Amino acid sequence: QVQLVESGGGLVQAGGSLRLSCAASGLTFSSYNMGWFRQAPGKEREFVAAIRWSGSSTYYADSVKGRFTISRDNAKSMVYLQMNSLKSEDTAVYYCAADFLYGSTWPALDRKRINYWGQGTQVTVSS
Repeated sequence: QVQLVESGGGLVQAGGSLRLSCAASGLTFSSYNMGWFRQAPGKEREFVAAIRWSGSSTYYADSVKGRFTISRDNAKSMVYLQMNSLKSEDTAVYYCAADFLYGSTWPALDRKRINYWGQGTQVTVSS
């Protein structure tokens, strides 16, 4: 079965950095655009960043542009999110998402059409 397993979350001070990782298994990784979403308490899950199946293109929400970087390693079936200059408003559970290439809503992945989700990893930024 398909599994997306996130890691790397934790507690960090404002201005600090974290690197999230997502290990994918059970799917043809290079057939999926990959993304990161986040959900804060009482809020809807929102799009953060996406990377094309080939790694050739990336796309970011305005709120993280210039601070976060998404990358992938197709040989290892891994996707990463480097988060710098973290702010308290970045506090949320971060989810890895796999969006099948055909029918994808690239570049702004639609959370209602994501094929697979990870279990999430908590990121807490203290001010």
